Amino acid sequence: MTDRTGTITASEQPAAADWVGGLRSHAVAWGLPILVLLATGWLGHPLQSWAWGGALAWMGLACVANAMRCGRTHCYVTGPFYLAMALASVLHGHEVLWLGPRGWLWLGIAAAAASALLWVLSESVWGRYRSLRKG
Repeated sequence: MTDRTGTITASEQPAAADWVGGLRSHAVAWGLPILVLLATGWLGHPLQSWAWGGALAWMGLACVANAMRCGRTHCYVTGPFYLAMALASVLHGHEVLWLGPRGWLWLGIAAAAASALLWVLSESVWGRYRSLRKG
């Protein structure tokens, strides 16, 4: 919403800065990495390890940046989660963290299910945006 001068009001500033709301920014930050995850799910080590690690790290950094940019609540929890999943993917791919013969399947299920759960729960409890103002 805008005031009489055409300026975005304070209550709308977080939504205007939110990358989740824009199709192009959403596609770059999360859509492309998800395509990488799906497209490389059959490659095996070492390509899958680095592709998944890179895609999940990209998503995690995008979430952290979006949390700092607009205060989107779920980004505060999904950002660190994706970064942890990136690390788990690289470690599993190099057999440091062995998750069994179906480890990639488990990582994929965990990433998809926890993403949805973290998104819905965090915004249900704390709302869509957190105030970025101190004080």
